[in-house]
Amino acid sequence: MTNAPRRIAIPHPDGKRRCPWPGQDAAYVAYHDDEWGVPEFDSRALFEKLVLDGFQAGLSWISILRKRENFRRAFAGFDPESVAGFNAAKIESLMQDQGIVRNRAKIEGAVASARIYLEIEARQGFSAYLWDFVDGKPTVNAFRALDEVPAKTPVSERLAKDLKGRGFKFCGPTIVYAFMQAVGMVNDHLVDCWRHEACQQADQQSGRA
Repeated sequence: MTNAPRRIAIPHPDGKRRCPWPGQDAAYVAYHDDEWGVPEFDSRALFEKLVLDGFQAGLSWISILRKRENFRRAFAGFDPESVAGFNAAKIESLMQDQGIVRNRAKIEGAVASARIYLEIEARQGFSAYLWDFVDGKPTVNAFRALDEVPAKTPVSERLAKDLKGRGFKFCGPTIVYAFMQAVGMVNDHLVDCWRHEACQQADQQSGRA
């Protein structure tokens, strides 16, 4: 039996090798190049990404990415204080918004999560809380194929359990690991992808290395 081909970094017309998951989709490639894996330390931005990853549950990330500006408009720019104040009428209006994912449990979960965010931010800072799980700096992996990249890790399991225990919604260990990859808590760009080294440099330039 022939083994299935390993999904390795692939060359693009611009001469750069990239992780295979964005394919040739221009929007997805831009997200891969500009955002995914770059260490993010801003609490509000981290909240936004965690909520959007929650909306991704059961869907593809590209479907959320294409609706991201609609989500930002609908959720007040993901200002946690504003989202925490959403009442039943606002939630009902979001259920009529065709520009976002109209899932009541996920919408209500975002509101509940915003309220917990405010508690953590006031106590220790949401960014500090999250980054403490990786000792304040990215975990740098050296995977050569997507087959090697885990769907979850012991760290994502611990973080997911802690988030759930505090009242966050839609934050299982697989969702949390995808979040950690996206915000650079973990550098899971394949080692042959040009962004692997670039994200390491971004961390060093952040002053947190």
